[in-house]
Amino acid sequence: MGREQFPSDITESYRDSVVIDTLCAPFAGADDMPDNSVVETVRSSGVTAINFTISAPTFDGTIENLAYIDALVEHWPDVFIVVRKQTDIGLAKREGKIGIMLGFQYTQFLESDRSRIELFRKLGVRIMQLTYNNRSIFGDGCLEPGNAGLSKAGIDAIHRMNELGVAVDLSHSGYRTTSEAIAASKKPVLITHSGCASIYAHPRSKPDDVMKALADKGGYFGVYLMPYLVASPTVPTREHVINHVLGAINICGADHVGIGSDGSIQGVSLTPEQKKSFDEDIARRKKLGIGAPGEDRYPYVPDLNGPDYMEVIAAELKKRGQPSAVIEKVLGTNFQRIIGEIWGTA
Repeated sequence: MGREQFPSDITESYRDSVVIDTLCAPFAGADDMPDNSVVETVRSSGVTAINFTISAPTFDGTIENLAYIDALVEHWPDVFIVVRKQTDIGLAKREGKIGIMLGFQYTQFLESDRSRIELFRKLGVRIMQLTYNNRSIFGDGCLEPGNAGLSKAGIDAIHRMNELGVAVDLSHSGYRTTSEAIAASKKPVLITHSGCASIYAHPRSKPDDVMKALADKGGYFGVYLMPYLVASPTVPTREHVINHVLGAINICGADHVGIGSDGSIQGVSLTPEQKKSFDEDIARRKKLGIGAPGEDRYPYVPDLNGPDYMEVIAAELKKRGQPSAVIEKVLGTNFQRIIGEIWGTA
């Protein structure tokens, strides 16, 4: 997707805004150090900070991912900063850098040793999911048909995360797990990347009552840029994304909604090699039992595929009559405020 032309008021407002993608990678499938052109593409996005998943299914793989981020920041100190406290987000904005918040989606290595919650918190991980799609020791994921809810171990993990200032992420949790975790937490919780089940019923999306409970507890809901926004075989568009954002605002209120793309700042170049990689990953996820319904389309929104995707969303919200104050909240200030309530504002 090429860069779009925006009205001057959108461009100026976007340039001044704190822009946070609450589930995102900087690069599209890159394991090695990026080259200069890729880094400049990502830097040009205007994104202030991202929640970047560093967890792998194994402990060793997670440590390797953590080392990769350290190397990335060391190699590009003028572009990237690791966010360990709320004020680092403001620092990233002032210095024109991209703040990387370290996050977990996989839980296996935490299940086997819950003391690792504190260990990884000390290593900079401040956002952790309780479950992925399947059942964990902490509770049922969104693909578990039993929908058994939160376990005693899950309650203990939430209380420990509350004590340590680690944000609880419920994006891939089942409905009961999500509701019970919201109730169990003494602090606001996050659903960093999901959609509105009332707009399109999908296991990865959340029903109205869960979203309302999240907002009533002071939490955050991020709308993803994934095919699950609409029924297969339809390929999602920006219109589907905006429908879910406005739906979330209607349910949660404008102070609790943002964007968690579940993609990359760089965007996808759909080459034959990339298609092959996507197809192999879809097959792998299906074999492991973690593939969700509707994973028959590639995992991005084609007309929001590029480094200006957040500015496009801002422009589309403006077209749909949203005031500048609401757009700024959705772009990032909601998450910035709520993460401070969880981590502390030091």
